[in-house]
Amino acid sequence: MLAQLQNVDETAVQYGTATDFCKIFTEEMHDLYLLSFLLTADKDKAEQCFIGALGECVEGIGAFMEWSRLWARRAIMKQAILMMRPVPEDMDHWLPISTKRPAADHTSGLFAAILSLCAFERFVFVLSVLEGQSDGDCLGLLRCSRREVEIARELALTFLVEADKAGDHLQEALYAWRTYF
Repeated sequence: MLAQLQNVDETAVQYGTATDFCKIFTEEMHDLYLLSFLLTADKDKAEQCFIGALGECVEGIGAFMEWSRLWARRAIMKQAILMMRPVPEDMDHWLPISTKRPAADHTSGLFAAILSLCAFERFVFVLSVLEGQSDGDCLGLLRCSRREVEIARELALTFLVEADKAGDHLQEALYAWRTYF
């Protein structure tokens, strides 16, 4: 595939190549693996997710060079969804958060609390809150309703606030994540 095409106004449009994606995955290995791990909540699955997303990017080249980093993050999200298949629970039978799982001990940290979320809630939280994906993008990726996304996000945030009762670490962590990425 051509790495450049001429646009109507004669400026070159750059497309990401396999080398570009390998470079992105090398430079951002820590961040992309962290995203994989937060979504899968398992070290081995996170590694498989990372490798699968790299393969998808290399095989499916076609992103504008300026979008290549976003394309890599989206490939991680899509690969994690394929692997984990997160689905919302029956909306009519969702239980209050405190009865679904033990409350996360504040000494175990916010990271552990995120990993302890149910898969669907964790995906919605990571995609919408940490990654800043719109509700529309979440609906498309997770193949669910807007109501399911809204409820899952609310449950996740409620659980994480409860887990963070000892301090204001949730606010700080969310701010740090959003400004870093």
